[in-house]
Amino acid sequence: MTEVERLAAFVTRARYRDMTADAREQLRIRVLDSIGCAAGALDAAPIAAVRAQTEDFGGNPLCTLIGGPGKSGPDRAAFFNGALVRYLDFMDSYLAKGETCHPSDNLAPVLAAAEYADAGGEEFLSALAVAYQVQARLSDEAPVRARGFDHTTQGAYAVGAGVAKALGLDAERTAHAIALSGTGNIALRVTRTGTLSHWKGLAYPNTAFIGTHAAFLAMRGITGPLEVFEGNKGFKDSVSGPFTIDWPAENLERITRTIVKKYNAEIHAQSAIEGALDLKRQHGIRGADVAAVTVAIFDVAHRIIGGGEEGDKTAVATKEQADHSLPYMIAAALCDGELLPAQYAPERIHAPDVQDLLRRVTVTPSAEFSARFPGEMACRVTIALHHDRRLMVEKRDYEGFHTRPMSWDGVVRKFHNLAGPFATADALDAIVDSIARLHRLRVRDLTALLARLHPDPSRGDPP
Repeated sequence: MTEVERLAAFVTRARYRDMTADAREQLRIRVLDSIGCAAGALDAAPIAAVRAQTEDFGGNPLCTLIGGPGKSGPDRAAFFNGALVRYLDFMDSYLAKGETCHPSDNLAPVLAAAEYADAGGEEFLSALAVAYQVQARLSDEAPVRARGFDHTTQGAYAVGAGVAKALGLDAERTAHAIALSGTGNIALRVTRTGTLSHWKGLAYPNTAFIGTHAAFLAMRGITGPLEVFEGNKGFKDSVSGPFTIDWPAENLERITRTIVKKYNAEIHAQSAIEGALDLKRQHGIRGADVAAVTVAIFDVAHRIIGGGEEGDKTAVATKEQADHSLPYMIAAALCDGELLPAQYAPERIHAPDVQDLLRRVTVTPSAEFSARFPGEMACRVTIALHHDRRLMVEKRDYEGFHTRPMSWDGVVRKFHNLAGPFATADALDAIVDSIARLHRLRVRDLTALLARLHPDPSRGDPP
């Protein structure tokens, strides 16, 4: 057997009932969190552009578009719904030593495939857990960021695996689905370096689009290169370098190591933001009181959001730049006392108070904190106030990290906060209830509720 065939065997034998109770609970939490992030993005300008293209190009109305009305083909639903989940940059994450990914990116393609197949909730959840496991383990063992490739590259294998599982493909066709998706989805890290663009939020939805398309081709008998991992000019040879994963020994428990965002901010910023807000609340700090801020943090955070190798983070003019700039996020949090979608409105980004303060935030890498990553997200936040007063706090994690996980009730509050403007209270409660009981329902029961979300809830439910 080739490596992708061994992976396919793992995918086809994986079962929801084999997951621990904690993993099942965490999986439902991730579904609710992802749907909340999707709802909160319904009125975003890039989403309107994606919706316009989806409607213009058409598609057999097989799969629900979140926010309805209307449906489209599975691959287009995967792209549109994936863009919704990803746009706010408020979704979950997985931290490996050499890679960071967002496994909730897999919700949209797996949901589309499960709806197409009229799958039950258990089948959908097991397929989503498979996608989480595949992406997390490839991030552990085959990081590609340092080689110049984007984490969506490993995600292609997760999409192929999750969609194939949701469709109920056998091991042979699952192997071809994964091979097709992985071979055709190699992406460049420039997506997340330098001056960030809309593509930061659309790169994985594009991977989901192509991977979903590939899995459906495999369902119909199209074959792919089964030596995609170990073959001549394959993934190991050309992209990742050598690695080993014993797929027959894998389970579906990696979901418990993923983490939920407390703040609307890039994942590596979470502990520093919590620390800054702790000091603000404890000492009654206003943004105008702050003379300077110094953040000592682990090296990955410095490289990606602190002004390290992936570019200057003090020139901030767009939402995409702001949510990947630790100086901006710290400044906005200290000025406003929170960090939510409102802090990324154009008028807030360009306001003089936050623009002035972000240039007085210094981020430095710490060898000590770097050695503790990814088991911890350690940092030290020091705030120098006017009149020579200094405040300092050290953090090792935040609420939402796997050492201090966010509860179901906490994610329900986050969901209502994000989705509240886009549905009635009854509609939101119905979504929460359906996700809590999803393992006993059919996927179509959930997607019917997701169609009731709308950028303008006053328009009522779709017909």
